[in-house]
Amino acid sequence: MKRVTGKVVLLGAGPGDLELLTLKAVRQLQVAQVLLLDELVNPDIVSLAPQAQVVRVGKRGGCKSTPQDFIQRLMRRYAMQGRQVVRVKGGEVLLFGRAGEEIRYLQQHGIAVEVVNGISSALAAAASLRVSLTHRQHCRGVTLVTAHAQDHSEPDWQALAATGTTLAIYMGMSRIASLNQALLQHLPASTPVAVVQWASTPQEQRLLSTLATLEADAIAADMGSPAIILVGKAIGESNGFVLPEIDGLLSTRA
Repeated sequence: MKRVTGKVVLLGAGPGDLELLTLKAVRQLQVAQVLLLDELVNPDIVSLAPQAQVVRVGKRGGCKSTPQDFIQRLMRRYAMQGRQVVRVKGGEVLLFGRAGEEIRYLQQHGIAVEVVNGISSALAAAASLRVSLTHRQHCRGVTLVTAHAQDHSEPDWQALAATGTTLAIYMGMSRIASLNQALLQHLPASTPVAVVQWASTPQEQRLLSTLATLEADAIAADMGSPAIILVGKAIGESNGFVLPEIDGLLSTRA
């Protein structure tokens, strides 16, 4: 008999609030036989996959992580057993989650791949702040950028600042000092900035500041990862945004 190969679904679990999962994501979870669960995914998501074997494959910057090649071999192994595999990633699966490597690897081994999108943490952070990242009175669009490149180099902050877009910076808290100083060289010190940690979850914390005092304010508010840093004039539209030099630090919890 011909052996039946399963498939792998790369599924974006969103920023943490399970109510932000798409209907398609829920359907895939319900029929999953193996769940490969990332570190930052809401652990309660397993309740939506009642028949799945759960394998935790945590990956988090600065911490002991499951090697990427091992995760890929796991996906292949389970799929070759004819099982329905759901690889669950935090946020949006195609943003900074190494999905490109996984898709290529699985396709090279003849394994079917499906992608189910999720809400990006940058969009969840903007929703929490009640701001449009593409407010036409303030910017030309939005740029999604990681501060944690594969070769550990810094982004071209001058080029990014010149785009006239809102900057949504992922994985930037460990480099908040150098990031802040670099942006100050190319943008006004009064440029509004927001930091949203654990967006959409009960642990969410929000900080509104400007480039002038971003690093100091983030330290004072004890902000850390995982967090999104939003930079640009559009962020000034957030209700409650007050220039620090007028009214001091503003930090709120959900």
